[in-house]
Amino acid sequence: MCGRFAMNKETNELIEEFVAAGGDWRDWRPGWNIKPTQEIPIVVESTKTGELVRRLEPARWSLVPSWSKTLKLKFPTFNARSEGIAEKATWRGPLKSHRCLVPMTGYYEWRTDPDGTKTPHFIHLPGETLAMAGLYSWWPDPALPQDDPARWNLTATILTADAVDELIGIHDRNPVPLPRDWWDDWLNPELEGDQSFVDAAVQAALPVAQSLEFYEVAPLRGDGPELLEPVRS
Repeated sequence: MCGRFAMNKETNELIEEFVAAGGDWRDWRPGWNIKPTQEIPIVVESTKTGELVRRLEPARWSLVPSWSKTLKLKFPTFNARSEGIAEKATWRGPLKSHRCLVPMTGYYEWRTDPDGTKTPHFIHLPGETLAMAGLYSWWPDPALPQDDPARWNLTATILTADAVDELIGIHDRNPVPLPRDWWDDWLNPELEGDQSFVDAAVQAALPVAQSLEFYEVAPLRGDGPELLEPVRS
């Protein structure tokens, strides 16, 4: 599963790479040890005055469905299993039209050795920004007035699938890295998402996932570019 990742680009770099508008959001700073419930950049599309508009937005990494009474749920929602996703109440609504991309430099996974030791590895595609398939949801805080702009919280999750053979030695799941020719359809809210749509996206992501490279890194402490340095044997 993807429970930590790195995103080392600035806001304007992401806006340019994903051909997105940025609104007034300029607060994102690179991070190398991003954790669930922290703020992450996501790419979304919505219809405005009859036209599709692509935006880079800040979101809380852990999706909260709009019908939830609380921001904190009893179960983790930073990842969503792609298998059977259309049948799950938490994901079914966002899947239809609230799909997003989660940009990242790469992500961390822990290999469990026979003796139980967990060894962190950094998984990435050298020279490329990965765009993970995700879902998003706007959660209204019931404690705030209807007209308070702070009432609406943007939240997001990252889809996962069975690990490709090249990564199975690290973990049995991997996030779904969409190729560029899938970005438009995945983001388009006018295309209704269902299970077959997700299954097709997972298949399209296989060549990207199979191209990912990995290496061992030191235990994750703090937050800085040194976390990406490989462990030298």
